[in-house]
Amino acid sequence: MTIAQSRPVSALATAEQLAMYRKMLLLRRFEERCNFLFMQGRIPSTLHLYIGEEAVATGVCANLTNSDYVTSTHRPHGHALAKGVTPRSIMAELFAKSTGCCKGKGGSMHVGDMSVGMLPAIAIVGGGIPVAGGLALAAKMLKTKAVAVSFFGDGAANEGAFHEALNMAAIWDLPALFVCENNLYAASTPIATAFKIQDIALRASSYGMPGEIVDGNDVLAVHEAAGRAIARARSGAGPTLLECKTYRQVGHSRSDPRTYRSRDEEAEWALLDPIQRLGARLIADGEASEGSLAEIEKSVIAEIDDAVEFAEVSPSPDPADALLDVFYEEA
Repeated sequence: MTIAQSRPVSALATAEQLAMYRKMLLLRRFEERCNFLFMQGRIPSTLHLYIGEEAVATGVCANLTNSDYVTSTHRPHGHALAKGVTPRSIMAELFAKSTGCCKGKGGSMHVGDMSVGMLPAIAIVGGGIPVAGGLALAAKMLKTKAVAVSFFGDGAANEGAFHEALNMAAIWDLPALFVCENNLYAASTPIATAFKIQDIALRASSYGMPGEIVDGNDVLAVHEAAGRAIARARSGAGPTLLECKTYRQVGHSRSDPRTYRSRDEEAEWALLDPIQRLGARLIADGEASEGSLAEIEKSVIAEIDDAVEFAEVSPSPDPADALLDVFYEEA
């Protein structure tokens, strides 16, 4: 078992670091705006926010192309944005508009866009893990060199689908990466009450695949570890289980008062905020200034403003559209 360490900041091109900084900031500000809009009653669904975990999706997806696949969870906004789904199409989806990435039919828990390799998210806990295995099998059979990545939480690692999918991916050497976003709680269940092991990545050895643990709040560490695993999968050497230790800074959903964890714990993890950490490193290494990072934030806010305006003026779906894009057999 290995714990990945991030490479020195200077070892990664400044442009790449700044791109990941901007991507994480986009994820954060997008969801903060969604939360505000939800509280105003302008988004007609619940929300499962990704705030605090942005380094995982950003670091992993920076290694992927549009030809690679991602499966997601009930907390999918960050994965979708990191994979390249546009803020406009996601925001329109949250507003239930026809211009949404799933034509207003999916809502928050089912965003996706196959044109960039983002499978519409699957809200069932662990549901996306075997689907990623199927995508990886297809890639192997078709010899496309594509890699399938499945994001899931620590709770999903106790689902039967997790064990079945990882075992099958291992015995068939499928080009897959299984990313466990261990944020310490499955909804409100602490990991210590559901696991006898400290690290979920230990389970990889029982399937005969590599398991790696990484600081999930360090985007450079995630990027490096995921890069190795994706290169390994693409070369035909099989799958990897990557456990990213992270923390959601908000509740499980909008109705969660977070009574199962202390405010002191939350304050400790806030000091490890992934965006602030990368920003501080960039400034300390002379790769950015407070002014240049402020300009990045300004451009991010403008992009989100545009997405909200686009969603608001977009048309609602026609009721007849409910019969489109579905499979049914006439009697």
